[in-house]
Amino acid sequence: MAPVRTTGAIVASTAAISISMAIFSYFLFFKKTNSTLHCNKKKKPRNGVVDAIGNTPLIRINSLSEATGCEILGKCEFLNPGGSVKDRVALKVIQEALESGELAPGGVVTEGSAGSTAISLATVAPAFGCKCHVVIPDDAAIEKSQIIEALGATVERVRPVSITHRDHYVNIAKRRALEANELAAKDKKVSQVDGKDRDQMDGCVPDPEKENPGFLSHYNGGFFADQFENLANFRAHYEGTGPEIWEQTDGNVDAFVAAAGTGGTVAGVSTFLQEKSPKIKCFLIDPPGSGLFNKVTRGVMYTKEEAEGRRLKNPFDTITEGIGINRLTKNFMMAKLDGAFQGTDKEAVEMSRFLLKNDGLFLGSSSAMNCVGAVRVAKALGPGHTIVTILCDNGMRHLSKFYDPKYLAQYGLTPTATGLEFMSIK
Repeated sequence: MAPVRTTGAIVASTAAISISMAIFSYFLFFKKTNSTLHCNKKKKPRNGVVDAIGNTPLIRINSLSEATGCEILGKCEFLNPGGSVKDRVALKVIQEALESGELAPGGVVTEGSAGSTAISLATVAPAFGCKCHVVIPDDAAIEKSQIIEALGATVERVRPVSITHRDHYVNIAKRRALEANELAAKDKKVSQVDGKDRDQMDGCVPDPEKENPGFLSHYNGGFFADQFENLANFRAHYEGTGPEIWEQTDGNVDAFVAAAGTGGTVAGVSTFLQEKSPKIKCFLIDPPGSGLFNKVTRGVMYTKEEAEGRRLKNPFDTITEGIGINRLTKNFMMAKLDGAFQGTDKEAVEMSRFLLKNDGLFLGSSSAMNCVGAVRVAKALGPGHTIVTILCDNGMRHLSKFYDPKYLAQYGLTPTATGLEFMSIK
């Protein structure tokens, strides 16, 4: 019997196996290489605390998205090194001041702040070899000034007064920078006699503590950050936050909403987004006691309290901190807004508890108000839209007021809602 010829089959089979193994090995190697490169890219260290600022995650707020039928997205600015959106501003302000020569290495940055900007400046300044001095209203949450001092900055707590008063915390901060510059100039002048260092004269060394008492005598001049009027604030968001939102949504965003304090965030983001697409609607959410809502909707800076003549020197207008204002800043005037909404303290309080319970988001007062704004916008536009807002900071620096049951009870703000009924959503 003739032998069966199998050589061709064996060769073909062997060739098929070899090709399969080659393809398998290629994809295995390709996947492994890509995975390794991806991991290396992700694990590449950033250059210090400064390089860790920005590029924060944009997350879907599930509970609000499902309740409204819109995609409501929050930019997690509380994940910045200093814990808030103000890190971006602090970085931009200090960088520009150093580049222009207005701030010298070893100088002190001064600012009047209700808390978050001060914390960010105290975080960023040491990275550039500078110090920080903050003037803060004494009605701000105590934990904010404690954090600032723990970061190595000096703190002045002063009573809240009108911005027109010379002792408004912002005006005091501006004076402190001028005083630091005057002392630095005086020290430089008296330290030299005929081109020689005075400490080389007569073999004695001067005591700067006795000659220039107070903390200002230790610094190489001062620089007033001026977060309200310094357009570096606007540029931080026009060049950073806005482009990040555009990239993270692949340009698929219908609306942006945020509250305003200095106005830098809402101005920078709204200007950038509307330059990319005029179809994107940008809105303001305004807390009680602020005149910006009426300015945007009616063209007049106006509040009910002022109209009725009931405004006090230290009024209780809102328990939210860092947002709401009764004057126009240079930063806010850069904003491109299509409209404005008003939020209440009760809505902000209820929103913060709702998000904590349903999403695990522990947010500060301004973040909660921004989420109130996002729901307002969602209801106005209807289902199917993508709305972005800013999650400015977390609740850790709001424990003594916004998250304190006794404090809230004093003003009838004890949270009672079980769902979103406070936003008229069942």
